[in-house]
Amino acid sequence: MTALTHDVARARLGQGLAFALVSAASFGASGSLARGLLDAGWSAGAATLIRVAIAAVALAVPAVLAMRGRWHLLRSTWPTIVAYGVFAVAGCQLFYFMAVGHLDVGVALLIEYMAPVVVIGWMWITQGSRPGALTLGGALLAMAGMVLLLDLIGGAGTVDLVGVGWAMLAMVGASVYFVIGGDTSTGLPPVMLAWGGLVVASIVLTVAAATGLVPFAAVLGAVQLLPLAVPWWVAAGVLGVVTAAIAYVAGIAATRRLGARLGSFVSLTEVIAAATFAWLLLGQAPAPIQFAGAALILGGVILVKLGEPAAETTAITPQQVPDAMPDAIPAAVLAEVAAGEGIEADRPVAGAEPAGIAADASRR
Repeated sequence: MTALTHDVARARLGQGLAFALVSAASFGASGSLARGLLDAGWSAGAATLIRVAIAAVALAVPAVLAMRGRWHLLRSTWPTIVAYGVFAVAGCQLFYFMAVGHLDVGVALLIEYMAPVVVIGWMWITQGSRPGALTLGGALLAMAGMVLLLDLIGGAGTVDLVGVGWAMLAMVGASVYFVIGGDTSTGLPPVMLAWGGLVVASIVLTVAAATGLVPFAAVLGAVQLLPLAVPWWVAAGVLGVVTAAIAYVAGIAATRRLGARLGSFVSLTEVIAAATFAWLLLGQAPAPIQFAGAALILGGVILVKLGEPAAETTAITPQQVPDAMPDAIPAAVLAEVAAGEGIEADRPVAGAEPAGIAADASRR
């Protein structure tokens, strides 16, 4: 039974890591793939809105199919879906874009990706899940790797406090992404949570663009993407389906299997994926110091995994579920029957096992 439980845990870990890497690669490709739209004259807000809206359309049918017979869950979980859409999807991206208007991209990204540290603190406060030495060491190692990977050593320009504030709000949004995504108590399928969040985010971003909070500009012409000139709708479709629809569903599935804490650290590989795609698609080769940063991030993730508390055993044991028929009739019951019917108390009852066998059975 113990071996079976460990096999299940290993399978969930393997599935979680696979989903996390798919999500990180999908999210990481968004920057390089969106570069064509931005170079063609699109604003960041317009590219984000079209990306989120297309993803919502792409996931509509799968979400409806996943909710068959479970629509009643929306009555109790709609606040979770709204919070996910406002903070984890729209807020995280919107605040990040506002932060880069005041900060260098690397600085804003580093602040946003402090989210795993926030997740550790949140779980400590709300669940009493105190991080161990390995977890804290892994966090510090991963953050050091982020500094090297983003090539921030040697000065990153002037730090604007307003930009820092926006970046910290983006960090909160990223933290909400992991905390809500890792919550399995709602019963919502991952695709439904992703779709609902994308719909809410589309509404929020539309309002932000309509009110002028986010600049909106779109050029309906050819876009240079993957060294090919393609129609704008092809580039937008790839952004929406690959870097949003697939990325969010895979990310939620990963976090539910890995947990919010480990899942948030594995997601740091998104930065490695982003650097790799920029290298392959845009010719932006990483410096040696950035390779060292990637190695530190991976080392930090491994330490965090080693520091994770042992998973609780969910296997059913004989002690957890009482037998319908006891292995041996208690002596007190035999004595009472003997007194009432003249049966000798020490005579064995048909079907009753000797005490030694009964004791062995309780340990199976």
